[in-house]
Amino acid sequence: MSSLIDKAKSALSGHKKPKVLFVLTSHDKMGNTGNPTGWYLPEFAHPYYKLEGKADITIASPKGGEAPLDPSSVEMFKEDAESTKFLKEKESLWKNTEKLSNFLSKADEFDAVFYVGGHGPMFDLATDPESQKIISDFYEKGKVVSAVCHGPAALANVKLSDGSYLVSGQEVTGFTNTEEDQVGLSSAMPFLLETKLQENGGKFVKAEPWAAKVVASGKGNKLITGQNPASAGPIGEAILKAI
Repeated sequence: MSSLIDKAKSALSGHKKPKVLFVLTSHDKMGNTGNPTGWYLPEFAHPYYKLEGKADITIASPKGGEAPLDPSSVEMFKEDAESTKFLKEKESLWKNTEKLSNFLSKADEFDAVFYVGGHGPMFDLATDPESQKIISDFYEKGKVVSAVCHGPAALANVKLSDGSYLVSGQEVTGFTNTEEDQVGLSSAMPFLLETKLQENGGKFVKAEPWAAKVVASGKGNKLITGQNPASAGPIGEAILKAI
């Protein structure tokens, strides 16, 4: 009997957790405004807590090392319990990120990649060739490719091996032009995310400004995007379900 229990235990312990690569921006300046930017606190915290314990999570950024946290998101979400807990307990996650280029040709080792939002990705991840290669590789190998808020900027310009845009013909969402106007930052952006996703063939769908919206499309519904900070928890749940 005890040997049966031991076998069952070893079978269970041999069951590997799914692996998710979280990607943060390395960009810390908001266009030519001189104001700080970076990744957005709840858009890392909420998905992280949805997946913590259920998946092995690796954190990367284009430059590696410390990835800049947008200070405005700390202020904006100081009443949000998960965000404040994350800020207090998980600092090592964004202070010691791995270099994103280390994950080129490593899609087979993961089940999903997730791009955290914040205005930073509009300036670095939107045009990062290594990031784009990683995304197309993950997608073509049937892995989950996901992003929230401004995170889909990293997906907008990605081309697949046949030369077509990843988002072409797919339902996608992200931070809307209306939301960008409402925060008064449209003029500080290198492009408008909703417009860019549409230009590259994406079928942009959206909820009312600031309401949660998550869309799954693409091969096996594995292209998962979220509209805004309110979508951060729901996209974490969608990623968990997909893996």
